[in-house]
Amino acid sequence: MSNIGVIGVGGWGKNHLRVLNDLGVLSSFCDIDEDKVKIFEKRYQIRGYKNIDEMLKNERLDAVTICTPTVTHYEIAEKTIGAGLDTFVEKPLTYTSIEGERLIKLAEDKGAIMTVGFIERFNPVITELKNLLKVGKLGEPLLLEFHRENVWTGKVKDVGIIMDTAVHDIDTARWIFNEEPKVTFARAGKVLNEHEGPDFAAITLGFHGEKTAFIVANWLTPKKIRELEVVCIGGIVTIDFITQELKIDRDEGTIIPRRKWEEPLLIELKEFVKCITERSRPIITGIDGINVTKIAEASTLSHETGSHIYLDL
Repeated sequence: MSNIGVIGVGGWGKNHLRVLNDLGVLSSFCDIDEDKVKIFEKRYQIRGYKNIDEMLKNERLDAVTICTPTVTHYEIAEKTIGAGLDTFVEKPLTYTSIEGERLIKLAEDKGAIMTVGFIERFNPVITELKNLLKVGKLGEPLLLEFHRENVWTGKVKDVGIIMDTAVHDIDTARWIFNEEPKVTFARAGKVLNEHEGPDFAAITLGFHGEKTAFIVANWLTPKKIRELEVVCIGGIVTIDFITQELKIDRDEGTIIPRRKWEEPLLIELKEFVKCITERSRPIITGIDGINVTKIAEASTLSHETGSHIYLDL
């Protein structure tokens, strides 16, 4: 049985605690907030730390998950991977792609597994879409239109909407098309002034053969929206990431398959535990993490310059 520690137990990290505890692999955790340490020590009956070095020194860990602000990812992952621990880093992998490249090299040198938390790859509705496309009944996908919108929660302050939110759909577009984009063009802006970077963005990613992904993201919409429309040669698939409803529209009519809702984070962390146990290659690799960051960086540059940015990934 693996022993996994969680670093950062705030808004999303607390969900890592819950799921890893349910899986029977939660060993310890770390957070700079002393109140959180006390609360979760009591809830899960495990040791909590305020200092990462102390946790790494005192605990016999096999792996960690990192759920801290983006700007801290590199420094923390460098420590955990440097200690030989398999490491799951929540998205985005690092603040810059250069930092991500250093982590990949370190993981290779240490023989450590490193993966990135792009949770939508593990959303059952995306798995169902991939299976539909694989059997070919809808033909080739041509256009993807993503909407990921909600009010800013006040928790993310170190990065803007592109790096924090749009990265989910950048990765999902790569996953659906099974290739890297060739060009990006983005327009973005800022209304709020309490965080770094823009709080609304529209990104166009151009793939091979004129396949295209449109990504709309903002922290201004009162209603939480997580939707995707996939235009294929033989029909249209509409997806709600939250309800996990999938609708297929074709000439002969509309089909809405019935399926059981499943928690994507549970599926994602089960896969991480499996990789640790079997020493297998993760579905999401460090290269995926770096390439998504490079696309996000290029999209930000496109916004700043008003130009298309061509990519060579």
